[in-house]
Amino acid sequence: MKVLVLGATGYIGSAVVARLTLEGHDVVPLVRDALALAPDVPVKVGDLADPESLRAAVTDDIDAVVNLAPPTGEEAVDAAALDALLAPLRGTGRAFVYTSGVWVLGATGDAPVGEDAATDAIAIVGYRPRLERRVLDAAGDGVRALVVRPGIVYGQGGGIPAMMTGWAREHGTGRYVGSAATRWPMVHVDDLAELFVLALAKAAAGTVLHGVADEAVPVAALAAAADLAAGGTGRAESWPEEQAAVALGAPFAEALALHQVVSARRSFEDLGWRPSRPHVLTELAAGANRV
Repeated sequence: MKVLVLGATGYIGSAVVARLTLEGHDVVPLVRDALALAPDVPVKVGDLADPESLRAAVTDDIDAVVNLAPPTGEEAVDAAALDALLAPLRGTGRAFVYTSGVWVLGATGDAPVGEDAATDAIAIVGYRPRLERRVLDAAGDGVRALVVRPGIVYGQGGGIPAMMTGWAREHGTGRYVGSAATRWPMVHVDDLAELFVLALAKAAAGTVLHGVADEAVPVAALAAAADLAAGGTGRAESWPEEQAAVALGAPFAEALALHQVVSARRSFEDLGWRPSRPHVLTELAAGANRV
């Protein structure tokens, strides 16, 4: 397929582009600046704040659109961008993949939450469920519309676990926000990239997929592994959410303190997704996520 990718140069986007290319797809990044990539890389130029530029980028030869671009923080802008990207796809059966995240589920308790659970979004992703619904509703208008919700992403030296390694190096000990009882659903960035490719190939219109390889990883264990990666002895301590909010902002601190157990049954059973990369604790403890 010829795939238009928004956010192609980002952390997740780079991995998705690499996997799409490996699988033989023709990737066309959508960028704000035509000179942002190497001169020989074909691109489309567009801006989330300019809906007409997005609509023009989805030409008839584009078989699918993958939106990995981070939200702008303004719901009206993001909604208009989605409408513009979806408009040329309506009635064609072509695919549109929107990247959301498990934070839209809110606190889950200790029982695994699946793809059909109601959303209860925390502040940092407050309006994102409405964007998900906007995308999924397009399935009724001839778009193979899909939503992928990644867990906490790690690997390739990036993601929040890499940030935790930086905190351990800075403070002399691993630290996690809030309670040691907190768990996070997690996924390696390369496993996640494979899920996006599978979704493009096989997922039915109107599908929500969870990109979660490990349903519940203890944050205290993550912090201890991050301390080892930073050259420490594997110590970890709680960073009170109120203090973290001063340093990181209250919405992000709330997200880091969020306890979630999330399953990806649909990704495993319907698409045959088989994550194979090292567990986050193994990778962190080995120093693979150093920053």
